[in-house]
Amino acid sequence: MDSVEDATRSEVDQLGVAATSPGLVATALKLAQQLDETDKPTAAAVVARELRGIMADLRKLAPVDEGEDAVNDIARQREKRRAAAREQASGG
Repeated sequence: MDSVEDATRSEVDQLGVAATSPGLVATALKLAQQLDETDKPTAAAVVARELRGIMADLRKLAPVDEGEDAVNDIARQREKRRAAAREQASGG
C-alpha cells in the first residue's frame, strides 16, 4: 500500500497547485509524512484532520479543467452561431 505522503504528493501533482500555493503544499506533504511516521492513534487523528482541511483548501485552489464536455461544446457552438450572425448583420 502506498504511503499517505506518496498519495498526497500524487494528488497535489494532479491538482497543479504547487506553483500557486507552495506553502500549503509543503504543509500538506509534511503532515502526510508525519501521519506515515506516527504510531499514536490520537496524534494520527489530529494530523489526519489537519491534512484533510489543507487538501480541501488546495482542491478549491486548483484550476478548473475546461476539457471536452457537453456544456463546453454547446457554449462553443453558440459562440460560433453568434459570430456568424454578427458577421451577417454587418454585411460581411
